[in-house]
Amino acid sequence: MTTPPPAAAAPSREQLLHSLYEAAELEHNLMCTYLYAAFSLRQGEAEGLRPQEAEAVERWRREIVAVAVEEMGHLVAVWNITAALGGAPRFGRGNFPLDPGYLPARVVVKLAPFSEATLQHFVYLERPEGSDEPDGDGFAAERLFKRGTAALRVTPMARDYDTVGHFYATLSAELAAFVAAHGEVESFCGDRGLQLGPSELILGGAKPVLCSRTALAAFDAIVRQGEGAPSDSETSHYQRFAAIRAELRALREANPAFEPAWPAATNPVLRRPPRPEGRVWLENPAASETVDVANASYGLMLRLLAQSYALPGPSAEKRLHVDLALGLMRAFTPLAEHAARLPAGPSNPGCHAGASFTSLRDAAAMPPGPAARRFVLERLGELADAAASLHASLGAERTGRAASLLKALRERAERGLDLKAPATPAAAPTAAPAPAPPAPPAEHVDGVEVVQGEKVELRFEARRCIHARFCVTGAPQVFLANVKGDWLYPDAMPVERLVDIAHACPSGAIQLRRKDGQPDEGPPPVNLVSVREAGPYALRGELVLRGQAIGTRATLCRCGASKNKPFCDGSHHEAGFDATGEPETGLLGLPTDMPARRDGRVDIEPEPNGPLQLRGQVEVISGTGRMVCRVAQARLCRCGGSQTKPFCDGSHARNGFSAD
Repeated sequence: MTTPPPAAAAPSREQLLHSLYEAAELEHNLMCTYLYAAFSLRQGEAEGLRPQEAEAVERWRREIVAVAVEEMGHLVAVWNITAALGGAPRFGRGNFPLDPGYLPARVVVKLAPFSEATLQHFVYLERPEGSDEPDGDGFAAERLFKRGTAALRVTPMARDYDTVGHFYATLSAELAAFVAAHGEVESFCGDRGLQLGPSELILGGAKPVLCSRTALAAFDAIVRQGEGAPSDSETSHYQRFAAIRAELRALREANPAFEPAWPAATNPVLRRPPRPEGRVWLENPAASETVDVANASYGLMLRLLAQSYALPGPSAEKRLHVDLALGLMRAFTPLAEHAARLPAGPSNPGCHAGASFTSLRDAAAMPPGPAARRFVLERLGELADAAASLHASLGAERTGRAASLLKALRERAERGLDLKAPATPAAAPTAAPAPAPPAPPAEHVDGVEVVQGEKVELRFEARRCIHARFCVTGAPQVFLANVKGDWLYPDAMPVERLVDIAHACPSGAIQLRRKDGQPDEGPPPVNLVSVREAGPYALRGELVLRGQAIGTRATLCRCGASKNKPFCDGSHHEAGFDATGEPETGLLGLPTDMPARRDGRVDIEPEPNGPLQLRGQVEVISGTGRMVCRVAQARLCRCGGSQTKPFCDGSHARNGFSAD
């Protein structure tokens, strides 16, 4: 970690929170600037790149977005520390470009498209302590000034720092001094249930802050991962940006005409600015309408994150707010990419647009309860309608993707937000789904074949069957293979044995309803996601698909070819799908620790044209039963293209995967 400053005097809680608010704004601003540069990058040979260039630029995009995601993790860590100290996390920030004085003079923050100068600016911002890296051309401070004062003040005051790492070192010293003066319990007096943790979010910074040790560890992780990391840290943000810089220069030497990015505006704005210097007013209607929907999605994302910190957890409503917020960022992405491909307007010839990340005057949480839920429902409806109208007007692939995502988010919110629920919802119940009412014997109901036996009702749903053959090999007298006409005979073997055979069916195509007074199949004691070799995901748990209970067993497509998505229909065989069923334990650094609870409800939300999102404690296992990780939420690849299978890496957005 960066060399700590001299021992600090204990600050007031107000001063400490004030510094944390600046830390949150700093991380937030960096995240936005990195994303803006990534969204300006061209994609593929169709957009003017040579094959080698296209491969490199795509890799740069993934790397810059990954850094931005890590900045989001830093942001959550800062918010958690703020909540642990009893503060309300801050979600606002200044609009771009930041006015002088908002941050130290040499920390210049503005939106700019990807270029060698912008990349050098990123290297400069992330430079280790003692580095002589210069800032990028065009990013010089408007004027040099000092924010700090040596005089003691009761009013919280801003301070100067040379690097972001130095800022966190000062914060760490002050937090340690505060705890030494007040004690652990009195210092960390905030409601821990308001923080975001692994049950809501799998992100580096989403760890509960319980004491000074966990808070200081969070600061240390921020510095080591990015800002001010030691120069020999290969995975630091500094080194990753430096590697892109070196590759960019090599490709430019090979092709001096190489332009990896669209000429997106520097600091785009949606209205005529009172101070036009350094800003680009978007006059083109298509561009301004695209940016308008993108910015509104981003604004609601901030509001939902703020709301999630006002809701006690773990709870279904808290998790839903986080899911909706992340979904809005996924809808924002194609809109921001599309904006970078549209002209800004006649006043700026040759210049393209870009999403401006407009900051709301206030993005704070609303008082929890029905009114806040109604606001979210109304706003998602407005965004979905606006995106649909935009796509009808422009007809672009990216606007269509955004419209589908926003429509799905509105529908999910309508299912999950109860306007009649109390203001502070309790943790989600984990009761087993109610059994379906019995159907008349020997009848087909909604694609399910139902046969009545003396002691059981046997149900078979052909569209979910993956032909695992546990039924016809384990109970051939009950399930007659390769016959025409009647083939189900539930009374042909003892009930208990038949129950065992039915429960072995991985897809849930076979279900039993007992009529002898004994209980029906209940949820398992441990929720499992089994990754089958070159095949589907086999899930066991209290499974709920898009708000509807689907039993305790299901096999879900991961090859992308099923005609019965999200369920597997065996298409992976004909498609020649090849994917390991043995991912490594601890893949992507995901947790393997044993959670306090291993059962409970598992919500499954297939994202439009995207992955399967799982919410609920699950143990991901290999096809041979080896534990891969234990998580409270996951995004599972279902396009078949991810390089980090079984988890999504965004490949669906590039390979044209289509699924409702």
